[in-house]
Amino acid sequence: MLLSFYKSCLITRVYSTLDLGSELQNGGAIMRYEDRGASADKSEVHAAVRGLDQGLFPGAFCKILPDELSGDPAYAMLLHADGAGTKAGLAYLYWKECGDISVFRGIAQDAVVMNLDDMACSGALGPFVMSNTIGRNAKTIPGEIIREIILGYSEFASLLSEQGIALHACGGETADVGDLVRTLIVDCTLACRLRRDTVLDGSKLRPGLVIVGLESGGQAIYESCENSGLGSNGYTALRHELLSHYYKSQFPESFAPEITSVAYTGKHRLSDTVSGSKQNLGLNLLSPTRTYAPVIKKILSELKTEIAFMVNNTGGGQTKCIRFGQGLRYVKNNLFEPGPVFKLMLTESQMSTFELYRTLNMGHRLEIFCVPERATEIISISEEFGIRAQVIGHVEASQGVNEVQLKVAQGEFVYRLD
Repeated sequence: MLLSFYKSCLITRVYSTLDLGSELQNGGAIMRYEDRGASADKSEVHAAVRGLDQGLFPGAFCKILPDELSGDPAYAMLLHADGAGTKAGLAYLYWKECGDISVFRGIAQDAVVMNLDDMACSGALGPFVMSNTIGRNAKTIPGEIIREIILGYSEFASLLSEQGIALHACGGETADVGDLVRTLIVDCTLACRLRRDTVLDGSKLRPGLVIVGLESGGQAIYESCENSGLGSNGYTALRHELLSHYYKSQFPESFAPEITSVAYTGKHRLSDTVSGSKQNLGLNLLSPTRTYAPVIKKILSELKTEIAFMVNNTGGGQTKCIRFGQGLRYVKNNLFEPGPVFKLMLTESQMSTFELYRTLNMGHRLEIFCVPERATEIISISEEFGIRAQVIGHVEASQGVNEVQLKVAQGEFVYRLD
């Protein structure tokens, strides 16, 4: 089964009167992410891989393979590839407008964490081996930026080491592909071995569990400044919904001409202040993706047998969990209040609330599924790291297909997997 959202007549959408009016006024606005050449749920990708080997643990958050390198049947291997996405292009805009080249260091962290936290949700906590890949347009991206990215990888590896997580870099590739890439692509691949008996594979997902959410914003004890909580997905929407047409005229290399009609439709500059935040809009948007790996490491060390599953809400936003388990309804009725940038998107973007919650995490990125009796301990561990946590919902039985039911201030929304 696949995520099919807007492309299937079986998707249920339930609106309260608070949201229905704006939804009808916006008309086709709920498709704006796809109109810009992006996909929140990547349904066509899931379709392409359907039927392929799903690995040793088909229900795990990542594909897990036999450890063919050692031949040890007690171990498995994870090899995971991801990157910073179009957030790298946003760093380019900030550098050009504000002159701060250091923001590219955060892009390196984004690329690592988008791999690291997915793998941690499967129980993998290192040591990790990393190879990075950079695709650039040499006419727009000079060597100084490449140096900042490499320094970013090194600095983040040091931060992880301080938290007891080993990340070893083994080099990478910088490709000059200016005829295909307008500015910059920053990706990396992580590899890790883990014991098969430590894998979290979703087999324990069942009705009666609660969902503990770990806030994506604020400032963890291992972070140097406040985090907006955005992570590193949904940036095609964030960039074009919030930033003004100024960027369309001044930096045409920052977007594809095919999306001119929906490019930079907002009203802000990167230097604008953001209500409720100490940082300007650009630095909010460029907050390095938070890693929850140190928190996960402690939770698993103390409560391993009590954890049913973990989900990293990246692509798919608050609907990410819908792909795991069978015959389940994930009810989320106590979400965190959205942070400053999420509020901007809710009040100023032309995207519907329905689409925003399946594109962005909207306030918490890590979800831990457990029995109700263990929720307090998980929350306490998270708060030791300076990260707020709370029970944001629970799991019920559904009528055959998986569902996510969101209850937020703007209304009630149901997403169905079929």
